[in-house]
Amino acid sequence: MTTITILFHSRSGNTYQLVEKAAETAASAGADVRVRKVAELPDPMILDRKAYQELAEATADVPEATLDDLLWADAIMIGTPVHYGLPAPQILHFIDHTGPVAIPGRLMDKAVSAFASGSMPHAGQQAAILALHNAICHWGAVIVPNGSAAAVLHRPGNGAPYGTGTISRHEPRNVTDDNLGAIEYQTLRTLQIAGALRRGLEPEPRITMVSDERLRTFGLDI
Repeated sequence: MTTITILFHSRSGNTYQLVEKAAETAASAGADVRVRKVAELPDPMILDRKAYQELAEATADVPEATLDDLLWADAIMIGTPVHYGLPAPQILHFIDHTGPVAIPGRLMDKAVSAFASGSMPHAGQQAAILALHNAICHWGAVIVPNGSAAAVLHRPGNGAPYGTGTISRHEPRNVTDDNLGAIEYQTLRTLQIAGALRRGLEPEPRITMVSDERLRTFGLDI
């Protein structure tokens, strides 16, 4: 069974809508799913306090993310609102603290995919996703993009090959069916790549694989 952690921060519920759809899709595909919110910061920037409070109540039972949630998973999906063209500071704060598992190489070869929600069509959704790709490269993980081939990605409001992005128009929980279709596709693709990686890295009789011993000659702590 493929394991997947869906890691997120949300402010008015749009990113969380994508998370809910991703979790539902993964579970229906037979994956073992963990949904985890990153810890809040002491003084967060809040535009819609009513939506923020309603979301806090709706996600009160969602556990906070730990490094173990990353180690446990074959696949990781990261969802974020856009913050000045970057991922939310809460997401970056969590990523900044992954050093104890990332530097020794314990996140290598995991399939990781990112998605984002912004207020307008060009509010920085793609920039935020690509910024997360930078961190994924440092983890040594495998980035799973949406690509451009699937028909669902050509529906109105979709189209970015990097990952699913929504346009909230500053409205809470304003994710379209097209966006939900895109995140469904992205989730299935991430699970497919994670499963292929896991199977491909398992030693098989009569097949010569790149061994851990060979990789240790490069100074990897594995």
